[in-house]
Amino acid sequence: MRIIEFYKLPNGKKPVAEYIKSLSIKQAEKVVSVLELIETIEFVPKKFFRKLTATADIWEVRVRYGNNIFRLLGFMDGDKLLILNHAFTKKTQKTPKKEITKAEKRKNDYFSR
Repeated sequence: MRIIEFYKLPNGKKPVAEYIKSLSIKQAEKVVSVLELIETIEFVPKKFFRKLTATADIWEVRVRYGNNIFRLLGFMDGDKLLILNHAFTKKTQKTPKKEITKAEKRKNDYFSR
């Protein structure tokens, strides 16, 4: 199936791992359960995982817990490896362009190293 890894900044920090650690225990458990779903089933429902249009092949993991909507952005490295490189709590209907831009810059950095 898929393998999920977290992008590492040049300073060694992993922004997505730090974001998940900042959530409450229940919120983090929900995020982890969705990531496990993405790793284990071939055809993941679009409500959890989809490719964003008009981006440089950025994928979005969507997690809803109560009134909170968490987004984890990343990209595919090959057919099976998903690198998650940015995460945020979504407050609007549309994914903000600045969040997509940050994910695209980190993707470029990943492939240039």
